[in-house]
Formats: sequence, C-alpha cells, structure tokens
Amino acid sequence: MKTQAIIPHPSVAAYVSNIVVIENNNIYREAVLPLIANSYPSITFQITDTGLLLNSPKNMDSLVLYGQNTKPIELHTRGYVIIIAYFLYPHMLKALFGIDAKELTNISIDLNFSEPARSISLKEQLLNAMTLGKRLQLMNNYVLKLADRYKPGINNTIAFATQAIQKSKGLISLTQVQGELFVTERTLQRLFEFHVGVSPKTFSRICQFHSALQQLSQNQFTEMTDVAFESGYADQSHLIRTFKEFTNYTPLEYLKSASEFPR
Repeated sequence: MKTQAIIPHPSVAAYVSNIVVIENNNIYREAVLPLIANSYPSITFQITDTGLLLNSPKNMDSLVLYGQNTKPIELHTRGYVIIIAYFLYPHMLKALFGIDAKELTNISIDLNFSEPARSISLKEQLLNAMTLGKRLQLMNNYVLKLADRYKPGINNTIAFATQAIQKSKGLISLTQVQGELFVTERTLQRLFEFHVGVSPKTFSRICQFHSALQQLSQNQFTEMTDVAFESGYADQSHLIRTFKEFTNYTPLEYLKSASEFPR
C-alpha cells in the first residue's frame, strides 16, 4: 500500500488542512480500512473493485463527504484501490456546504448528485482522469466552487477555538478558550455544534485521542504508560477505555489490526 501526504495547493489552503492519497493494486483479499476520529471532516474520492467485495454493499459511493466521526467507519476494499482524502479544517462544514455540522456527525453523504459536483460531472471527470495530478486539480476546483457558494462563510471565533484545542492536543482548558474569545460556555457550545458538529469537550477528547494514536502508529513509545502520560491521560486504563470508545479496539489490538492491512 502506497500512502502519500500532500500539502494542499495555496488556492485551497484556507479550507483544506491536508491531503492523504492511498493507492494499492495488490489487494487480493478483501480488507477493511478503518476511518478513525481525527477531528477533521473530509471530502473523499474512492475507487475499489466493488464487484469483488463479499462482505459489504456493492454500490459504494465514489465521492463522499464525511462529517466529524466519533465512531469508527469501516471502508471495505479489494482489487485496485485509490483513496484521495481532502481533510477540511474542523470549522469548514458550514462554510463550504451550508449545512449545520451537527447534522453530519457520524454520517457520510454521497456528493455525486449534489451541486456543484453534479453540474460539472465531477465523479465522471475523476474516474476518467489518468493522473493523480489531474485528480487533485479537479478536487481543488471543486473546493473553490464550494467556497464561492457561501461567501464569506468562515467564522473566525470557531476557527480560533478549534485551532487552539488542536494545537494543545486537546489539553487546553475550555474555560481558557472562552476567556480568550470573550464568550460564554453556552455560546461556545452552540458555535461548535453549528460549525464543527460536536461539543467543545468531545472535540478536545478527539484531539487528545488522535495525539495518542499518532504516537502509537509511529512507534514513539516504549511502554503504554508513556503514551498515556504524554497524551495527558490519568493512567493507562483511561487511555485504553478511550481507545476502545473511538476504535472498538484496545491500543495493542488496533496496532495488530493495522499491521495486517495489505501492503
């Protein structure tokens, strides 16, 4: 499996945090790629040989919007696979799609028949594109068309709040965030539900969990207690409970499952 991390083009950098591309043409058995909470919604173009899939629906959508997810999503793959994920900044759902973000939490939406994707035949163009560069160009143009629909769209208050929480890896006090923004607890709650899709507390927990997940995935630890301590958890048991909540696995079970995905 080939995984690339791509820096967004400057034209879309205000909306897209990062881009991940996964390609594999050597998956001879059906495999499940878990989509785990990471604090970012995403626009994802995905191709897999659905005719070979035995344990999942055969009509998988190819252009999908994923909102904030607090539960793991299983993406079944087999045969030729390509996934291009545009991870949006957490506060961008309302700005780009005009939808209250809370309505998209733990939900994926088929974008193929929505505007402006339908009017520009985005699905067909992506499927027919011969190179990754062309597909990225098409995705960039789509994001810019979305941005044009709901100008000005971006709420600076929620942008500051989500950035502060992410930068602290979920450990900043929400009272401190409220104080810096001069807003009440209730106002911050409403802003998060409206623009992000989850409460400030849940968003902080996702960021804290994602920090621990990155340490585990990159083998940046010698003992599980080290991961718990570095990520701000009270103890190893707390880390394990949180991991099971967001992935359905313990940390060690998750690492074993990830290592079994074909490469």
